[in-house]
Amino acid sequence: MKIGFIGLGIMGRPMAGHLLAAGHGLYSCINRTPLAEELQKAGVVTCSDPAAVAAEVECVILMLPDTPDVDHVLFGPDGVTTGLRPGTIVMDMSSIDPIATRDFAKRIEDLGGAYIDAPVSGGEVGARNASLTIMCGAKAETFEKVKPLLEAMGKNITLVGNVGAGQITKVANQIIVALNIEAVAEALLFASRAGADPARVREALMGGFAASRVLEVHGQRMIDRSFAPGFRLSLHQKDLNLALSGARTLSLSLPGTASAQQLMSSCVANGGGDKDHSALVEALELAANHKVSG
Repeated sequence: MKIGFIGLGIMGRPMAGHLLAAGHGLYSCINRTPLAEELQKAGVVTCSDPAAVAAEVECVILMLPDTPDVDHVLFGPDGVTTGLRPGTIVMDMSSIDPIATRDFAKRIEDLGGAYIDAPVSGGEVGARNASLTIMCGAKAETFEKVKPLLEAMGKNITLVGNVGAGQITKVANQIIVALNIEAVAEALLFASRAGADPARVREALMGGFAASRVLEVHGQRMIDRSFAPGFRLSLHQKDLNLALSGARTLSLSLPGTASAQQLMSSCVANGGGDKDHSALVEALELAANHKVSG
């Protein structure tokens, strides 16, 4: 299949690489010369803008930071819709607002295209290893058409429901992950401040009911002070903003989510937005005047 891939960042580049390795033709639009040259050497056809990408391909994949970015790439000047051909599938793998997603889908369908929201979980490691969890919202026939592409990038692939269901699931995922990070951070901070070795505490907890992937990976990051981004804290903050915005619309109370969002906002305000989301621990450390490690 001829595929357009727009958004070749930390996640997008390895995901696109798996599609290339699977034999698909890949098109993108990159203005940064060194990266464009690197992609061309890998076999990516570089185009002038999203419209030019859409004019060449059967499926356009987006992997962008936020709702306004998707809006601009789809509907802005020289956007995807300017070059969209009837029957083209737009697959948004970004994590954005579910309500906006449904509006984007209607506008694409009105132009003769098809739409699927397919946000992912698994971070940079999952993108590199083609082991992402992919949560999809689409018509069944659209999902079946792109399923081979999804299988090249991920392992746990689920059609949750109609358009928007994928984004709803991703927001739920981000709530769970954020609260787990906060819980691990509080537990390790408590252990360290009380005089126990947080590394040994983590090791002990990994053998019990408190064991989790977050405790395993992000607990170790907190102890090692290793906050190079696998998933940027500012992006997780954005996802929690989506959760709280949706909760207000639904007249729903999400107190744990609000707590995690405030801690992430504190980190961003102190210059930590580009750190890994495990750096949430730094907001708690600042309030306690004590670090988990060192």
